[in-house]
Amino acid sequence: MNFTQKLFSATAAIAIAAGAALAEPALIFDLGGKFDKSFNEAAFNGAERWAKETGGKFLEIELQSEAQREQALRRFAESGANPIVMAGFAFADALGQVAADYPDTKFTIIDMVVDAPNVRSVVFNEHEGSYLVGMLAAKASKSGTVGFIGGMDIPLIRKFACGYAQGVKSVNPDAKIVANMTGTTPAAWNDPVKGSELTKAQISQGADVVYAAAGGTGVGVLQTAADEGILSIGVDSNQNYMHSGKVLTSMMKRVDNAVFSAFSDGTDMETGFMVMGLANGGVGYSLDEHNADLISASMRDAVDDASDKIAGGKLAVHNYMDDDNCPALDF
Repeated sequence: MNFTQKLFSATAAIAIAAGAALAEPALIFDLGGKFDKSFNEAAFNGAERWAKETGGKFLEIELQSEAQREQALRRFAESGANPIVMAGFAFADALGQVAADYPDTKFTIIDMVVDAPNVRSVVFNEHEGSYLVGMLAAKASKSGTVGFIGGMDIPLIRKFACGYAQGVKSVNPDAKIVANMTGTTPAAWNDPVKGSELTKAQISQGADVVYAAAGGTGVGVLQTAADEGILSIGVDSNQNYMHSGKVLTSMMKRVDNAVFSAFSDGTDMETGFMVMGLANGGVGYSLDEHNADLISASMRDAVDDASDKIAGGKLAVHNYMDDDNCPALDF
């Protein structure tokens, strides 16, 4: 028999059919929603790819509040879901409380490290991919001023910003980088109106390319950039299609691959620490029919050369998580 799935109600209930088969994988989305066109949606795409390729089924939940994190983990674990994948760093505290209580359940957390024998912690070298799109921003900019709009002001998002700024400066040392964060609470991931306002403010300061690393808030950034006649840069998922010919590129963070890998490994999933960067296809930049006319052959050659050097250890990109001094950007 199969699990009966329902989205959380106000009390985060999960209806499970009696006698349901065990060991279906589960995915818990972070706040901002499954179809945020960015981080959460990338996770969903990985799960969908696994389901299509294997014919398997998976459980999923979209959270409505912070309070539901631990409850979701416990209910899935008690139902027999295995492995359970969490999309987002904010699950760390809840997972720290839950993992030891279900030693036979495997967990994967994305964007944070939780030290437990039954947990796989997946982190990304976002600074590396951000360096590449920073190079493209500087090469595409006519004003010499580019922008960065982050979501919640946390070290992880500053990691994006710092790598981006370094990439910009590698092309144009005199470039001006305008950086803003959307907020200091999880609501910052899903505020397209604020994203739009910040984009207009950056345009007024001369920015003609704006990089959004802000989850659902980035939808407002990309929309306003297109409306105002400047270029934008998407994040996590390939967002080029959202405004064809007006999105310079997207910094690809292969959250989909992390989810697909965990689901494919199933109950035999190897736990521990995993880093996904340029060297193993974890990050990169997108090039397709929607932005092909925006990126010249010389731009692509320069960025691909930098990518090879970073992957091979010949070019170092500053990692804000290791050192919160950001040489290329004064927050």
